[in-house]
Amino acid sequence: MNVADSQRVASALEKLGYEDTEKPANADVIILNTCVVRQSAEDKAIGRLSSLQPLKKQNPNLVINLMGCLVGVKNNPVLEKRFPYVDVFSPPSDPEPLITHLLEKEGRSHEIDTTEMRFAFMDGDLVLPDGDKGNLISSFVPVVLGCSHACTYCIIPYRRGIEKSRPPIEILAESESLVKQGVKEITLLGQIVDRYGKDNGDYPTLGGLMRRMHTIDGLERIRFLTSHPSYMTDELLDTVAEFPKVMPHIEVPIQAGNDQVLENMRRGYTNSQYRELVHKIRERIPGVSIATDIIVGFPGETQAQFQDTYDLLADLKLDVAHLARYSPRTGTVSERRMEDNVPDEEKWERFRLLEELQEGIVTQIHATYPNQTVPVLFEEKGRKGRWRGRTETNKLVFVESDQDLRGKLKPVKITWTGPWSMLAELV
Repeated sequence: MNVADSQRVASALEKLGYEDTEKPANADVIILNTCVVRQSAEDKAIGRLSSLQPLKKQNPNLVINLMGCLVGVKNNPVLEKRFPYVDVFSPPSDPEPLITHLLEKEGRSHEIDTTEMRFAFMDGDLVLPDGDKGNLISSFVPVVLGCSHACTYCIIPYRRGIEKSRPPIEILAESESLVKQGVKEITLLGQIVDRYGKDNGDYPTLGGLMRRMHTIDGLERIRFLTSHPSYMTDELLDTVAEFPKVMPHIEVPIQAGNDQVLENMRRGYTNSQYRELVHKIRERIPGVSIATDIIVGFPGETQAQFQDTYDLLADLKLDVAHLARYSPRTGTVSERRMEDNVPDEEKWERFRLLEELQEGIVTQIHATYPNQTVPVLFEEKGRKGRWRGRTETNKLVFVESDQDLRGKLKPVKITWTGPWSMLAELV
């Protein structure tokens, strides 16, 4: 989501005449877009912001813009007091404060109406930043902003606001604009993406939206993330199964394998219900790849409860498991009402056990690929001179070739596999 937000801010700035520069010291405007989903992300953002202070002292005309979840959707006087050298504080997905500041600074405030800019800048009139034009093969398009589910550990609803679906006409127009600029693959984004349209009865479902996108000429692939087990419908699975451009890759987090921990997290499903969902997905979409998220060390999680998570991952043998150690986020229910009582060393031990388990699972899954021929969409040439692309099931593949493969969808024969990537040759 932050990648998409940054791209849209860059687009808005280029429309005002700004150009990209690689060196912060050469910049007139610096935007720091932040994530605070975990403490490590917030610490990194604070450190980076602090490092910009000397540049401001050297150049008082430099405009520093702090954007994203660190700012949140409400005024944050604590941040403003802590970082007085920051000129503009922008909520997530909202360039209006920065654009207004720059236009007023340049005496150009009459040039633009910023009243509805939060959504207007995402209304389909998106121009890829110069550095991405002709190079960006895969792009993100937000379809649901904010979240109203409020898992007890999650800071997102407090920082990104309540759930709001974007109008389908805007999403389709933006997607068409991206495809005209060379994008071949679009990933639809939402904190709970399969809740798209639930806040507006006039909008289609996520499945219905992707069926409309399927008609866009030049668009090769459609993906979506992240889903929630409670909102994944048969209609959505049917869309993935029946429409060739919708890729057979599902991101559906479990977070924990123990029912009591899931209840404490306020996830809304059980271990057995998640297992049934995975079975249904695989039955409806043969060859599908499934990714999950897991948090270890949630407040009160015992060794026996962690074992339920370990056993679930071992049984289901999913393609990807994004692992995280629990860290309390100020203001969340778990931070206010639950004691963070799992020692950090125990969190690390559980993390490493799952990491080792998952590496073995993926190694086994990938071991079935050698000598298979699969279609790969190539995105870019890497540092080792190999072309980088992904299969329909989101497997990372590298190919050596003198051809220009950027943006090409080519069949390849897999020659080698590891747990995280594969090597192949063009067919």
